Amino acid sequence: MMKTVALAAVAALGLAHAAHAADPVTGTWQTQVDDGHYAHVRIAPCGDRICGTIAKAFDAGGPIESPNVGKPIVWDMVPQGGGAYRSGKIWQPSTGKVYNSKMQLNGNSLKVSGCVGPICKGQTWSRLP
Repeated sequence: MMKTVALAAVAALGLAHAAHAADPVTGTWQTQVDDGHYAHVRIAPCGDRICGTIAKAFDAGGPIESPNVGKPIVWDMVPQGGGAYRSGKIWQPSTGKVYNSKMQLNGNSLKVSGCVGPICKGQTWSRLP
């Protein structure tokens, strides 16, 4: 009996992890232009939260080499259900500032916003195929 309960618990954890791994926000997103540059951000689970890393950087001429590629840009986002994510942080590479952040997923659009004190900024990112 105890073995059956333990196996059921392991199976339930595995299903919970699989459901989290399939979070609808996972994938690659294109940011809006900021200070003449934009990025592709890869969003994936990081533990029980959601994080994003800069995968590629661009300017008006196309892809560029950037020291920001590979750096985290979004972290500690807590899924709230209904496409909402809260309690995270977002880094703005053009200013070096880190904002308290939230995200709202709506199909292939991701509204990302953040605040430092009274200063708030936001962008709408587009899902890439």
